[in-house]
Amino acid sequence: MPQPFIILIPIYQGLTQLDFTGPYQFFCDLPNVDIKVASIGGQPVTVEGFSFADLSVLEEITHCDLLCVPGGNCTNAIENSDFIAAIKRLGQGARYITSVCTGSLILAAAGLLKGKRAACHWAWREKLALFGATPDAGRVVKDGNIITGGGVTAGMDFALVVIAEMVGEDSARAIQLRLEYSPEPPFHSGNPETAPKAVRDKVAQKLSQQVTEKSPVLECAARHLSID
Repeated sequence: MPQPFIILIPIYQGLTQLDFTGPYQFFCDLPNVDIKVASIGGQPVTVEGFSFADLSVLEEITHCDLLCVPGGNCTNAIENSDFIAAIKRLGQGARYITSVCTGSLILAAAGLLKGKRAACHWAWREKLALFGATPDAGRVVKDGNIITGGGVTAGMDFALVVIAEMVGEDSARAIQLRLEYSPEPPFHSGNPETAPKAVRDKVAQKLSQQVTEKSPVLECAARHLSID
């Protein structure tokens, strides 16, 4: 029997749980995979009322075939030098380098997206350029062995694209059917282009404040990356 395909999902305090749990649910349907969920020191991660424990020690993992970095309060991860060092090391040896939402900013801060197109949550997308990546508005973006998803719920579309890349489109379709993934949103407000102006302005103002507050962390990380 062939060795299992190792999927690694590194998590951290402040991540958005659906960025993690959405793709995880789809990946669990794959045959012959070993899904590792890891944190610095194997410490529990508590977010949004969920507590994730019994985690692998990120620093001790030597290899993964697919690295999948979820987003959320990504600056928590970016400011942790041990976390970023592990992402850089594991990404360099991975067959696929992937992310959901602002997880692409973590990949970028680790130096893995320079010269690459990448998706991100729409409010944070342009910050990818700080790290030499090209922001792409696609819901799922493929550039070589790098596959990135947009904000939060895009993680499920992202997972199907990754699965199709790994084991073929028919297998991805079968997983989609088993999970009854057939979204029919009651509103068409899922991106700035389709949301009503009043809604868009209100959400954009709030998120813009968050981005402004966190921008110095991203700028500092970009400077360190250019020095390295």
